[in-house]
Amino acid sequence: MFARPFIESVDFARKGKEIRGEIAVSALPRLVDVLAKSEGSLTYIVRGYHEDGRDMLEVTLQGVCALRCQRCLQELAYPVDIVSRLWLLPADRLDEAREDDDEMDAIEAVPNLDVLALIEEELLLSLPFAPRHPEGECAPAASDLQQKASPFAVLAGLKK
Repeated sequence: MFARPFIESVDFARKGKEIRGEIAVSALPRLVDVLAKSEGSLTYIVRGYHEDGRDMLEVTLQGVCALRCQRCLQELAYPVDIVSRLWLLPADRLDEAREDDDEMDAIEAVPNLDVLALIEEELLLSLPFAPRHPEGECAPAASDLQQKASPFAVLAGLKK
């Protein structure tokens, strides 16, 4: 077992620190609930920096998640390539960020920020609401169902 990484968010950002690693998809319990299967891993980089008087975190995630297609209900390999910029603010100033910049989200600056919880949250926010294969890729599954004999036709055959 490994220790969960925690950072002091403001100090991390101001000193320009960086943490990187790889996490098994199965180690992210809220994510596992929305996946078709929990195999594989994700690589992450969390980098702190200071920009325009703001303490910032940049979260980069890469890997593949196995989602369930909402058309055919088969597994869908969903590539993950996320770069999120997060503004660290005290809880009482979070409303400022909503008005200030639409391209950047704000999170509460906390002394013990759970890096894996942050990664899981960013990944969950980036997943599509109703994942689907590209148009036409689900067709073979649908045609297989149409080729099967109708249960009513089988019953009609027994009647004769």
